[in-house]
Amino acid sequence: MINLHCNSNASSSLAYVGSRVSVNFKPVNFRTLTSDRRSGCVNLKCQVASGSDSRSVSNSSSLSAFELLKTSAAERYTKEKSGLMVIGLSFHTAPVEIREKLSIPEADLPKAITELCALNHIEEAAVLSTCNRMEIYAVALSQHRGVKEITEWMSKVSGVPISEIRQHQFLLYEREATKHLFEVSSGLDSLILGEGQILSQVKHVVKVGQGVPGFDRKISGLFKHAITVGKRVRTETQISSGSVSVSSAAVELAQMKLPEHSLASVNVLVVGAGKMGNLVIKHLISKGCKKITVVNRTEEKVSKICEEYKNVDIIYRPLSDLTSYASDSDVVFTCTASETLLFTKSQVRGFPFSQRLFIDISVPRNVESCVSDVEGTRVYNVDDLKEVVEANKRERFRKVVEARSIILEEVKEFESWKDSLETVSTIKKLRAYGERIRASEMEKCIEKMGGELTKKNQKAIHDLSKGIVNKILHGPMQHLRCDENEGRDLDDILENMEALNRVFGLEMEVSVLEEKIRSKMGKIQG
Repeated sequence: MINLHCNSNASSSLAYVGSRVSVNFKPVNFRTLTSDRRSGCVNLKCQVASGSDSRSVSNSSSLSAFELLKTSAAERYTKEKSGLMVIGLSFHTAPVEIREKLSIPEADLPKAITELCALNHIEEAAVLSTCNRMEIYAVALSQHRGVKEITEWMSKVSGVPISEIRQHQFLLYEREATKHLFEVSSGLDSLILGEGQILSQVKHVVKVGQGVPGFDRKISGLFKHAITVGKRVRTETQISSGSVSVSSAAVELAQMKLPEHSLASVNVLVVGAGKMGNLVIKHLISKGCKKITVVNRTEEKVSKICEEYKNVDIIYRPLSDLTSYASDSDVVFTCTASETLLFTKSQVRGFPFSQRLFIDISVPRNVESCVSDVEGTRVYNVDDLKEVVEANKRERFRKVVEARSIILEEVKEFESWKDSLETVSTIKKLRAYGERIRASEMEKCIEKMGGELTKKNQKAIHDLSKGIVNKILHGPMQHLRCDENEGRDLDDILENMEALNRVFGLEMEVSVLEEKIRSKMGKIQG
Protein backbone atom coordinates (compact mmCIF):
# COMPACT_ATOMS: atom_id res chain seq x y z
CA MET A 1 0.00 0.00 0.00
CA ILE A 2 1.34 3.43 -0.89
CA ASN A 3 0.34 6.69 0.74
CA LEU A 4 1.29 10.00 -0.84
CA HIS A 5 0.92 13.09 1.36
CA CYS A 6 1.66 16.30 -0.53
CA ASN A 7 1.51 19.61 1.28
CA SER A 8 1.82 21.85 -1.75
CA ASN A 9 -0.09 23.06 -4.73
CA ALA A 10 2.16 21.08 -7.01
CA SER A 11 0.11 18.59 -9.01
CA SER A 12 1.02 14.98 -9.62
CA SER A 13 -0.40 11.96 -11.35
CA LEU A 14 0.06 8.25 -10.84
CA ALA A 15 -0.98 5.62 -13.35
CA TYR A 16 -0.91 1.89 -12.60
CA VAL A 17 -1.22 -0.78 -15.26
CA GLY A 18 -0.53 -4.48 -14.53
CA SER A 19 2.70 -4.59 -12.56
CA ARG A 20 4.01 -1.34 -14.06
CA VAL A 21 3.81 1.96 -12.20
CA SER A 22 4.13 5.28 -13.95
CA VAL A 23 4.62 8.36 -11.80
CA ASN A 24 4.67 11.89 -13.16
CA PHE A 25 5.54 14.72 -10.80
CA LYS A 26 5.79 18.36 -11.55
CA PRO A 27 8.96 19.80 -10.01
CA VAL A 28 8.88 19.41 -6.27
CA ASN A 29 11.58 18.87 -3.71
CA PHE A 30 11.65 16.02 -1.16
CA ARG A 31 12.43 16.86 2.40
CA THR A 32 11.42 13.63 4.08
CA LEU A 33 11.04 10.07 2.94
CA THR A 34 9.96 7.30 5.30
CA SER A 35 9.47 3.64 4.59
CA ASP A 36 8.03 0.81 6.66
CA ARG A 37 9.07 -2.34 4.85
CA ARG A 38 7.84 -4.75 7.53
CA SER A 39 4.20 -3.77 7.08
CA GLY A 40 4.44 -3.75 3.30
CA CYS A 41 3.49 -0.10 3.31
CA VAL A 42 5.53 2.68 1.78
CA ASN A 43 4.82 6.24 2.89
CA LEU A 44 6.12 9.07 0.77
CA LYS A 45 5.74 12.49 2.38
CA CYS A 46 6.32 15.34 -0.03
CA GLN A 47 6.60 18.93 1.11
CA VAL A 48 7.77 22.07 -0.65
CA ALA A 49 11.13 22.75 0.89
CA SER A 50 13.09 25.91 1.32
CA GLY A 51 16.01 26.56 -0.98
CA SER A 52 18.56 25.29 1.54
CA ASP A 53 16.52 22.14 2.16
CA SER A 54 16.18 21.39 -1.52
CA ARG A 55 19.93 21.59 -2.10
CA SER A 56 20.54 19.02 0.66
CA VAL A 57 18.59 16.32 -1.11
CA SER A 58 20.56 14.43 -3.73
CA ASN A 59 19.31 12.95 -6.99
CA SER A 60 19.90 9.48 -5.56
CA SER A 61 17.19 10.10 -2.92
CA SER A 62 14.67 10.94 -5.64
CA LEU A 63 15.63 7.82 -7.54
CA SER A 64 15.30 5.78 -4.37
CA ALA A 65 11.75 7.05 -3.86
CA PHE A 66 10.86 6.26 -7.45
CA GLU A 67 12.30 2.75 -7.16
CA LEU A 68 10.30 2.17 -3.96
CA LEU A 69 7.14 3.12 -5.82
CA LYS A 70 7.88 0.69 -8.61
CA THR A 71 8.91 -2.28 -6.48
CA SER A 72 5.96 -1.92 -4.12
CA ALA A 73 3.39 -2.12 -6.93
CA ALA A 74 3.03 -5.90 -7.02
CA GLU A 75 2.86 -6.09 -3.24
CA ARG A 76 0.29 -3.30 -3.09
CA TYR A 77 -1.85 -5.10 -5.67
CA THR A 78 -1.67 -8.67 -4.44
CA LYS A 79 -0.63 -8.96 -0.82
CA GLU A 80 -2.32 -6.17 1.07
CA LYS A 81 -5.95 -7.27 0.68
CA SER A 82 -5.90 -10.91 -0.38
CA GLY A 83 -7.50 -13.64 1.70
CA LEU A 84 -10.69 -15.34 2.90
CA MET A 85 -14.07 -13.63 2.71
CA VAL A 86 -17.80 -14.31 2.73
CA ILE A 87 -20.38 -12.40 0.70
CA GLY A 88 -23.96 -13.22 1.48
CA LEU A 89 -27.59 -12.50 2.20
CA SER A 90 -29.66 -14.10 4.95
CA PHE A 91 -33.02 -13.76 6.66
CA HIS A 92 -31.32 -11.11 8.82
CA THR A 93 -30.57 -8.84 5.84
CA ALA A 94 -32.89 -9.74 2.95
CA PRO A 95 -36.58 -10.64 2.46
CA VAL A 96 -37.52 -14.06 1.08
CA GLU A 97 -38.43 -12.47 -2.27
CA ILE A 98 -34.76 -11.57 -2.80
CA ARG A 99 -33.30 -14.76 -1.27
CA GLU A 100 -35.36 -17.06 -3.47
CA LYS A 101 -34.10 -15.34 -6.62
CA LEU A 102 -30.48 -15.74 -5.52
CA SER A 103 -30.74 -19.35 -4.34
CA ILE A 104 -28.68 -21.92 -6.25
CA PRO A 105 -30.31 -25.32 -6.99
CA GLU A 106 -28.40 -28.26 -5.55
CA ALA A 107 -27.62 -29.69 -8.99
CA ASP A 108 -25.99 -26.38 -10.04
CA LEU A 109 -23.63 -26.02 -7.05
CA PRO A 110 -20.55 -27.60 -8.76
CA LYS A 111 -21.10 -25.37 -11.79
CA ALA A 112 -21.39 -22.31 -9.50
CA ILE A 113 -18.03 -23.13 -7.85
CA THR A 114 -16.40 -23.53 -11.27
CA GLU A 115 -17.80 -20.23 -12.55
CA LEU A 116 -16.78 -18.35 -9.41
CA CYS A 117 -13.20 -19.67 -9.60
CA ALA A 118 -13.02 -18.63 -13.24
CA LEU A 119 -13.34 -14.99 -12.14
CA ASN A 120 -10.08 -13.04 -12.34
CA HIS A 121 -9.40 -12.68 -8.62
CA ILE A 122 -11.07 -15.77 -7.09
CA GLU A 123 -8.89 -18.78 -6.27
CA GLU A 124 -11.26 -20.96 -4.20
CA ALA A 125 -15.00 -20.87 -3.54
CA ALA A 126 -17.97 -22.61 -1.93
CA VAL A 127 -21.70 -21.83 -1.92
CA LEU A 128 -24.03 -22.33 1.06
CA SER A 129 -27.56 -21.94 -0.31
CA THR A 130 -30.57 -22.69 1.94
CA CYS A 131 -34.06 -21.28 2.41
CA ASN A 132 -32.69 -18.81 4.99
CA ARG A 133 -29.35 -17.80 3.45
CA MET A 134 -27.26 -17.60 0.30
CA GLU A 135 -23.58 -17.20 1.19
CA ILE A 136 -20.48 -17.41 -0.99
CA TYR A 137 -17.18 -18.17 0.73
CA ALA A 138 -14.08 -17.37 -1.31
CA VAL A 139 -10.32 -17.07 -1.21
CA ALA A 140 -9.57 -13.96 -3.25
CA LEU A 141 -6.30 -12.61 -4.63
CA SER A 142 -7.70 -9.13 -4.06
CA GLN A 143 -10.59 -8.64 -1.67
CA HIS A 144 -12.21 -5.52 -3.10
CA ARG A 145 -11.89 -6.81 -6.68
CA GLY A 146 -13.18 -10.20 -5.54
CA VAL A 147 -16.25 -8.61 -3.93
CA LYS A 148 -16.98 -6.69 -7.13
CA GLU A 149 -16.64 -9.77 -9.34
CA ILE A 150 -18.75 -12.03 -7.09
CA THR A 151 -21.49 -9.40 -6.75
CA GLU A 152 -21.60 -9.03 -10.54
CA TRP A 153 -21.78 -12.82 -10.90
CA MET A 154 -24.66 -13.02 -8.39
CA SER A 155 -26.53 -10.38 -10.36
CA LYS A 156 -25.89 -12.17 -13.65
CA VAL A 157 -27.16 -15.60 -12.53
CA SER A 158 -30.15 -14.28 -10.53
CA GLY A 159 -31.31 -11.30 -12.55
CA VAL A 160 -31.33 -9.15 -9.39
CA PRO A 161 -29.73 -5.72 -10.02
CA ILE A 162 -26.34 -5.12 -8.42
CA SER A 163 -27.68 -2.11 -6.52
CA GLU A 164 -30.40 -4.26 -4.93
CA ILE A 165 -27.93 -7.00 -3.97
CA ARG A 166 -25.62 -4.45 -2.34
CA GLN A 167 -28.54 -3.08 -0.37
CA HIS A 168 -29.05 -6.46 1.35
CA GLN A 169 -25.66 -8.19 1.30
CA PHE A 170 -23.15 -8.48 4.13
CA LEU A 171 -19.36 -8.79 3.83
CA LEU A 172 -16.99 -10.42 6.31
CA TYR A 173 -13.25 -10.97 5.99
CA GLU A 174 -10.65 -13.40 7.36
CA ARG A 175 -11.23 -14.17 11.06
CA GLU A 176 -14.76 -12.72 11.06
CA ALA A 177 -15.68 -14.84 8.02
CA THR A 178 -14.39 -17.95 9.79
CA LYS A 179 -16.27 -17.07 12.98
CA HIS A 180 -19.49 -16.50 11.01
CA LEU A 181 -19.43 -19.95 9.38
CA PHE A 182 -18.70 -21.62 12.72
CA GLU A 183 -21.70 -19.80 14.25
CA VAL A 184 -23.86 -20.85 11.29
CA SER A 185 -22.87 -24.54 11.57
CA SER A 186 -23.50 -24.42 15.34
CA GLY A 187 -27.03 -23.10 14.85
CA LEU A 188 -26.29 -19.75 16.53
CA ASP A 189 -27.24 -17.80 13.40
CA SER A 190 -30.41 -19.79 12.66
CA LEU A 191 -34.00 -18.62 12.76
CA ILE A 192 -34.55 -21.23 15.49
CA LEU A 193 -31.54 -21.10 17.79
CA GLY A 194 -29.60 -24.38 17.85
CA GLU A 195 -31.59 -26.12 15.09
CA GLY A 196 -29.78 -29.09 13.57
CA GLN A 197 -30.69 -28.91 9.87
CA ILE A 198 -28.06 -26.29 9.06
CA LEU A 199 -25.23 -28.63 10.11
CA SER A 200 -26.48 -31.18 7.57
CA GLN A 201 -26.51 -28.44 4.94
CA VAL A 202 -22.89 -27.49 5.74
CA LYS A 203 -21.95 -31.17 5.43
CA HIS A 204 -23.66 -31.24 2.04
CA VAL A 205 -21.46 -28.36 0.82
CA VAL A 206 -18.39 -30.52 1.50
CA LYS A 207 -19.99 -33.54 -0.20
CA VAL A 208 -20.89 -31.55 -3.32
CA GLY A 209 -17.51 -29.76 -3.43
CA GLN A 210 -15.36 -32.91 -3.37
CA GLY A 211 -13.42 -33.13 -6.62
CA VAL A 212 -14.68 -29.80 -7.97
CA PRO A 213 -11.78 -27.53 -9.07
CA GLY A 214 -11.80 -24.49 -6.80
CA PHE A 215 -13.08 -26.30 -3.70
CA ASP A 216 -9.49 -26.52 -2.56
CA ARG A 217 -7.39 -26.65 0.56
CA LYS A 218 -8.41 -23.49 2.44
CA ILE A 219 -12.15 -23.53 1.66
CA SER A 220 -12.39 -27.30 2.09
CA GLY A 221 -10.48 -27.04 5.39
CA LEU A 222 -12.78 -24.22 6.54
CA PHE A 223 -15.99 -26.18 5.93
CA LYS A 224 -14.63 -29.43 7.40
CA HIS A 225 -13.58 -27.54 10.53
CA ALA A 226 -17.05 -25.91 10.65
CA ILE A 227 -18.62 -29.39 10.77
CA THR A 228 -16.35 -30.31 13.69
CA VAL A 229 -17.29 -27.10 15.50
CA GLY A 230 -21.02 -27.65 14.93
CA LYS A 231 -20.82 -31.14 16.40
CA ARG A 232 -18.73 -30.00 19.37
CA VAL A 233 -21.05 -27.12 20.27
CA ARG A 234 -24.12 -29.37 20.21
CA THR A 235 -22.41 -32.10 22.23
CA GLU A 236 -20.87 -29.88 24.92
CA THR A 237 -23.69 -27.34 25.35
CA GLN A 238 -26.80 -29.39 24.48
CA ILE A 239 -28.03 -26.24 22.74
CA SER A 240 -30.39 -28.30 20.56
CA SER A 241 -32.27 -29.77 23.54
CA GLY A 242 -35.66 -28.44 24.59
CA SER A 243 -38.59 -27.72 22.27
CA VAL A 244 -38.57 -24.37 20.53
CA SER A 245 -41.33 -25.07 17.99
CA VAL A 246 -45.05 -25.48 18.67
CA SER A 247 -45.20 -29.04 17.32
CA SER A 248 -42.25 -30.30 19.38
CA ALA A 249 -43.50 -28.45 22.46
CA ALA A 250 -46.91 -30.12 22.08
CA VAL A 251 -45.34 -33.58 22.19
CA GLU A 252 -43.05 -32.62 25.07
CA LEU A 253 -45.99 -31.27 27.06
CA ALA A 254 -47.99 -34.46 26.48
CA GLN A 255 -45.08 -36.55 27.70
CA MET A 256 -44.76 -34.40 30.83
CA LYS A 257 -48.46 -34.73 31.71
CA LEU A 258 -48.70 -38.53 31.29
CA PRO A 259 -48.46 -40.52 34.54
CA GLU A 260 -45.43 -42.54 33.44
CA HIS A 261 -44.05 -39.77 31.22
CA SER A 262 -44.03 -42.23 28.32
CA LEU A 263 -45.79 -42.15 24.95
CA ALA A 264 -44.93 -45.76 24.12
CA SER A 265 -47.83 -47.38 26.00
CA VAL A 266 -50.74 -44.99 25.36
CA ASN A 267 -53.27 -44.63 22.54
CA VAL A 268 -52.38 -41.57 20.51
CA LEU A 269 -54.63 -39.85 17.97
CA VAL A 270 -53.45 -37.11 15.61
CA VAL A 271 -56.18 -35.16 13.82
CA GLY A 272 -54.86 -33.62 10.62
CA ALA A 273 -52.00 -34.74 8.34
CA GLY A 274 -50.86 -31.38 7.01
CA LYS A 275 -47.50 -29.77 7.74
CA MET A 276 -48.16 -29.32 11.46
CA GLY A 277 -49.65 -32.80 11.83
CA ASN A 278 -46.64 -34.30 10.03
CA LEU A 279 -44.28 -32.54 12.45
CA VAL A 280 -46.25 -33.77 15.46
CA ILE A 281 -45.98 -37.35 14.17
CA LYS A 282 -42.24 -36.88 13.61
CA HIS A 283 -41.72 -35.66 17.19
CA LEU A 284 -43.94 -38.43 18.61
CA ILE A 285 -41.77 -41.05 16.90
CA SER A 286 -38.61 -39.38 18.21
CA LYS A 287 -40.05 -39.75 21.74
CA GLY A 288 -40.60 -43.49 21.33
CA CYS A 289 -44.22 -43.65 20.18
CA LYS A 290 -44.74 -46.88 18.16
CA LYS A 291 -48.44 -46.70 17.25
CA ILE A 292 -50.32 -43.63 16.01
CA THR A 293 -53.82 -43.29 14.59
CA VAL A 294 -54.23 -40.43 12.12
CA VAL A 295 -57.61 -38.99 11.17
CA ASN A 296 -57.61 -36.96 7.97
CA ARG A 297 -59.99 -36.00 5.19
CA THR A 298 -58.00 -37.99 2.61
CA GLU A 299 -55.64 -40.98 2.82
CA GLU A 300 -52.99 -39.67 0.40
CA LYS A 301 -51.02 -37.56 2.90
CA VAL A 302 -51.14 -40.27 5.54
CA SER A 303 -49.79 -42.82 3.03
CA LYS A 304 -46.78 -40.60 2.37
CA ILE A 305 -46.12 -40.35 6.11
CA CYS A 306 -46.34 -44.15 6.39
CA GLU A 307 -43.73 -44.55 3.64
CA GLU A 308 -41.37 -42.24 5.52
CA TYR A 309 -41.76 -44.05 8.87
CA LYS A 310 -42.02 -47.71 7.92
CA ASN A 311 -41.00 -49.02 11.36
CA VAL A 312 -43.94 -47.31 13.09
CA ASP A 313 -47.56 -48.48 13.04
CA ILE A 314 -49.39 -45.49 11.54
CA ILE A 315 -53.11 -46.17 10.95
CA TYR A 316 -55.31 -44.00 8.71
CA ARG A 317 -58.94 -43.31 9.58
CA PRO A 318 -61.41 -41.03 7.75
CA LEU A 319 -62.83 -37.91 9.34
CA SER A 320 -66.22 -39.63 9.73
CA ASP A 321 -64.64 -41.96 12.34
CA LEU A 322 -63.21 -39.09 14.42
CA THR A 323 -65.54 -39.37 17.41
CA SER A 324 -65.23 -43.14 17.88
CA TYR A 325 -61.42 -43.11 17.71
CA ALA A 326 -61.11 -40.03 19.93
CA SER A 327 -63.21 -41.73 22.61
CA ASP A 328 -60.71 -44.62 22.69
CA SER A 329 -57.60 -42.40 22.83
CA ASP A 330 -55.54 -41.28 25.81
CA VAL A 331 -53.92 -38.31 24.00
CA VAL A 332 -55.51 -36.35 21.15
CA PHE A 333 -53.52 -33.83 19.09
CA THR A 334 -55.59 -31.52 16.88
CA CYS A 335 -53.82 -29.66 14.12
CA THR A 336 -56.24 -28.83 11.32
CA ALA A 337 -57.30 -25.72 9.45
CA SER A 338 -60.96 -26.28 10.36
CA GLU A 339 -62.82 -23.12 11.27
CA THR A 340 -65.43 -25.06 13.26
CA LEU A 341 -64.97 -26.93 16.54
CA LEU A 342 -64.18 -30.64 16.23
CA PHE A 343 -64.73 -31.38 19.94
CA THR A 344 -67.33 -29.75 22.18
CA LYS A 345 -68.08 -30.22 25.87
CA SER A 346 -71.35 -32.05 25.22
CA GLN A 347 -69.64 -34.35 22.74
CA VAL A 348 -66.71 -35.27 25.02
CA ARG A 349 -69.04 -35.79 28.01
CA GLY A 350 -70.40 -38.80 26.12
CA PHE A 351 -66.97 -40.47 25.90
CA PRO A 352 -66.17 -43.38 28.26
CA PHE A 353 -64.52 -42.11 31.45
CA SER A 354 -60.75 -41.95 31.11
CA GLN A 355 -57.84 -39.68 31.90
CA ARG A 356 -57.61 -37.87 28.58
CA LEU A 357 -55.42 -35.12 27.17
CA PHE A 358 -56.46 -32.78 24.37
CA ILE A 359 -53.56 -30.79 22.95
CA ASP A 360 -54.96 -28.28 20.48
CA ILE A 361 -52.36 -26.52 18.34
CA SER A 362 -54.87 -25.29 15.75
CA VAL A 363 -55.68 -21.66 15.13
CA PRO A 364 -58.67 -21.23 15.19
CA ARG A 365 -59.02 -23.75 18.01
CA ASN A 366 -60.48 -27.20 17.27
CA VAL A 367 -61.34 -28.02 20.91
CA GLU A 368 -63.87 -26.02 22.94
CA SER A 369 -62.13 -24.54 25.98
CA CYS A 370 -64.82 -25.76 28.42
CA VAL A 371 -64.04 -29.38 27.46
CA SER A 372 -61.62 -29.20 30.40
CA ASP A 373 -64.71 -29.13 32.70
CA VAL A 374 -65.36 -32.78 31.82
CA GLU A 375 -64.05 -35.02 34.60
CA GLY A 376 -60.67 -36.60 33.81
CA THR A 377 -60.11 -34.34 30.78
CA ARG A 378 -57.44 -31.69 30.37
CA VAL A 379 -57.13 -29.27 27.45
CA TYR A 380 -54.02 -27.36 26.40
CA ASN A 381 -53.87 -24.87 23.54
CA VAL A 382 -51.22 -22.83 21.69
CA ASP A 383 -50.95 -20.24 24.47
CA ASP A 384 -50.10 -22.96 26.99
CA LEU A 385 -47.39 -24.25 24.67
CA LYS A 386 -45.84 -20.81 24.30
CA GLU A 387 -44.73 -20.96 27.94
CA VAL A 388 -42.83 -24.19 27.24
CA VAL A 389 -41.29 -22.74 24.07
CA GLU A 390 -40.23 -19.50 25.74
CA ALA A 391 -38.71 -21.31 28.73
CA ASN A 392 -36.67 -23.50 26.40
CA LYS A 393 -35.62 -20.49 24.35
CA ARG A 394 -34.35 -18.76 27.47
CA GLU A 395 -32.37 -21.87 28.36
CA ARG A 396 -30.88 -21.99 24.87
CA PHE A 397 -29.83 -18.36 25.07
CA ARG A 398 -27.99 -19.12 28.30
CA LYS A 399 -26.09 -21.80 26.41
CA VAL A 400 -25.08 -19.36 23.67
CA VAL A 401 -22.39 -17.84 25.90
CA GLU A 402 -20.77 -21.25 26.32
CA ALA A 403 -21.12 -21.95 22.60
CA ARG A 404 -19.44 -18.68 21.64
CA SER A 405 -16.50 -19.49 23.90
CA ILE A 406 -16.02 -22.81 22.07
CA ILE A 407 -16.30 -21.07 18.70
CA LEU A 408 -13.63 -18.48 19.56
CA GLU A 409 -11.31 -21.29 20.62
CA GLU A 410 -11.94 -23.14 17.34
CA VAL A 411 -11.51 -19.95 15.27
CA LYS A 412 -8.09 -19.46 16.83
CA GLU A 413 -7.12 -23.05 15.99
CA PHE A 414 -8.30 -22.75 12.38
CA GLU A 415 -6.59 -19.41 11.86
CA SER A 416 -3.31 -20.90 13.12
CA TRP A 417 -3.68 -23.74 10.61
CA LYS A 418 -4.50 -21.31 7.81
CA ASP A 419 -1.59 -19.04 8.74
CA SER A 420 0.79 -21.99 8.67
CA LEU A 421 -0.10 -22.52 4.99
CA GLU A 422 1.50 -19.15 4.20
CA THR A 423 4.96 -20.58 4.90
CA VAL A 424 4.52 -23.97 3.20
CA SER A 425 5.97 -22.83 -0.13
CA THR A 426 8.96 -21.19 1.58
CA ILE A 427 9.65 -24.35 3.61
CA LYS A 428 9.53 -26.45 0.43
CA LYS A 429 11.80 -24.05 -1.44
CA LEU A 430 14.25 -23.90 1.46
CA ARG A 431 14.43 -27.70 1.61
CA ALA A 432 14.90 -27.86 -2.16
CA TYR A 433 17.66 -25.21 -1.93
CA GLY A 434 19.52 -27.24 0.73
CA GLU A 435 19.05 -30.48 -1.21
CA ARG A 436 20.46 -29.00 -4.43
CA ILE A 437 23.61 -27.88 -2.63
CA ARG A 438 23.94 -31.20 -0.79
CA ALA A 439 23.53 -33.32 -3.92
CA SER A 440 25.95 -31.14 -5.94
CA GLU A 441 28.68 -31.17 -3.29
CA MET A 442 28.32 -34.90 -2.67
CA GLU A 443 28.66 -35.60 -6.38
CA LYS A 444 31.87 -33.52 -6.51
CA CYS A 445 33.22 -35.36 -3.45
CA ILE A 446 32.59 -38.80 -4.95
CA GLU A 447 34.18 -37.77 -8.27
CA LYS A 448 37.33 -36.57 -6.49
CA MET A 449 37.65 -39.86 -4.63
CA GLY A 450 37.38 -41.83 -7.86
CA GLY A 451 36.11 -45.38 -7.84
CA GLU A 452 37.64 -46.27 -4.50
CA LEU A 453 34.39 -45.88 -2.52
CA THR A 454 32.31 -48.88 -1.63
CA LYS A 455 28.51 -48.66 -1.56
CA LYS A 456 28.70 -48.68 2.21
CA ASN A 457 31.03 -45.66 2.20
CA GLN A 458 28.88 -43.83 -0.36
CA LYS A 459 25.84 -44.37 1.88
CA ALA A 460 27.79 -43.07 4.87
CA ILE A 461 28.72 -39.88 2.97
CA HIS A 462 25.11 -39.52 1.77
CA ASP A 463 23.76 -39.86 5.32
CA LEU A 464 26.40 -37.45 6.63
CA SER A 465 25.50 -34.79 4.06
CA LYS A 466 21.78 -35.25 4.78
CA GLY A 467 22.37 -34.91 8.49
CA ILE A 468 24.41 -31.71 8.09
CA VAL A 469 21.77 -30.08 5.86
CA ASN A 470 18.91 -31.08 8.17
CA LYS A 471 20.68 -29.68 11.23
CA ILE A 472 21.53 -26.42 9.44
CA LEU A 473 17.93 -25.99 8.21
CA HIS A 474 16.31 -27.03 11.51
CA GLY A 475 16.59 -23.56 13.09
CA PRO A 476 15.20 -21.60 10.11
CA MET A 477 12.39 -24.17 9.71
CA GLN A 478 11.36 -23.80 13.36
CA HIS A 479 11.08 -20.04 12.91
CA LEU A 480 8.61 -20.56 10.04
CA ARG A 481 6.15 -22.39 12.29
CA CYS A 482 3.65 -20.70 14.61
CA ASP A 483 4.48 -21.54 18.21
CA GLU A 484 2.87 -19.45 20.94
CA ASN A 485 4.98 -21.22 23.57
CA GLU A 486 8.06 -19.65 22.01
CA GLY A 487 6.35 -16.29 21.54
CA ARG A 488 6.06 -16.40 17.73
CA ASP A 489 2.91 -14.97 16.16
CA LEU A 490 1.95 -14.58 12.49
CA ASP A 491 3.73 -11.24 12.07
CA ASP A 492 6.97 -12.81 13.32
CA ILE A 493 6.53 -15.82 11.02
CA LEU A 494 5.91 -13.66 7.93
CA GLU A 495 8.89 -11.47 8.80
CA ASN A 496 11.06 -14.58 9.14
CA MET A 497 9.71 -15.89 5.83
CA GLU A 498 10.57 -12.65 4.06
CA ALA A 499 14.06 -12.67 5.58
CA LEU A 500 14.72 -16.28 4.51
CA ASN A 501 13.43 -15.59 1.01
CA ARG A 502 15.80 -12.62 0.79
CA VAL A 503 18.86 -14.30 2.38
CA PHE A 504 18.65 -17.53 0.39
CA GLY A 505 17.42 -15.92 -2.83
CA LEU A 506 14.11 -17.82 -2.80
CA GLU A 507 11.13 -16.71 -4.86
CA MET A 508 9.03 -14.18 -2.95
CA GLU A 509 5.42 -15.11 -2.18
CA VAL A 510 4.20 -11.84 -3.66
CA SER A 511 5.71 -12.91 -6.98
CA VAL A 512 3.80 -16.18 -6.76
CA LEU A 513 0.54 -14.28 -6.23
CA GLU A 514 1.34 -11.95 -9.10
CA GLU A 515 1.97 -14.97 -11.30
CA LYS A 516 -1.41 -16.43 -10.30
CA ILE A 517 -3.11 -13.22 -11.40
CA ARG A 518 -1.19 -13.17 -14.70
CA SER A 519 -2.13 -16.82 -15.26
CA LYS A 520 -5.82 -16.14 -14.63
CA MET A 521 -5.79 -13.12 -16.92
CA GLY A 522 -4.12 -15.22 -19.62
CA LYS A 523 -6.81 -17.89 -19.40
CA ILE A 524 -9.58 -15.30 -19.62
CA GLN A 525 -8.03 -13.54 -22.61
CA GLY A 526 -7.22 -16.91 -24.27
